[in-house]
Amino acid sequence: MQRLTILAPLAMLVAIAQPVSQSWLPNLTEQPDAFIQRFYRQVVAAHDPGGVPSGADWKALKPFLSGELIKSIDLTRSCQEDWLRKNHGQMIKAPFAWGEAGLFSGANERTAPQAFQIEKTELKNDETSLVYVSLRGGGPPEKPWTWEIAVRVVQDNGHPAVDDVTYLKDEDGIDEYKLSQVLVMGCNGPHWVGSHDKL
Repeated sequence: MQRLTILAPLAMLVAIAQPVSQSWLPNLTEQPDAFIQRFYRQVVAAHDPGGVPSGADWKALKPFLSGELIKSIDLTRSCQEDWLRKNHGQMIKAPFAWGEAGLFSGANERTAPQAFQIEKTELKNDETSLVYVSLRGGGPPEKPWTWEIAVRVVQDNGHPAVDDVTYLKDEDGIDEYKLSQVLVMGCNGPHWVGSHDKL
């Protein structure tokens, strides 16, 4: 009888310790293409309208980004604020390379994608991945157009994370360039120093 009295509370503790649901846990084994599928649903929902994301868009996108990319975007935001302070009251167009570019889609007519499709995934030897994504813009009455990007996925604290985006060269003659390059154009850390670089 005494053994049963000791074992009953022990069994109760074991039962309480068992998780009811593990759906709240981060998905440590999520494949890069599935991760990017989830990320670009957020990008399309936010319309990636151009410039450094803020407000609800930033809150939705930030959990998908690596710590290094978040730091880079925060520095770019500070650099932008520095330019605004230096040019307070002047009616001139902001010269930021990122100002009218969708950080996760591209510049010019490549902001605000309407849809996307995962094309392929390349696994690299350094445990990173490149996920190739086809983006589509436009809609009735316009004829839709598509372009491709490659998203670099790294493991950040054991989780997949977007670390960079390569905007691929296409038939329109736009040269290949990277998000990491765009974010530092005209900036020295958090300070605006000026730039004539164009996308």
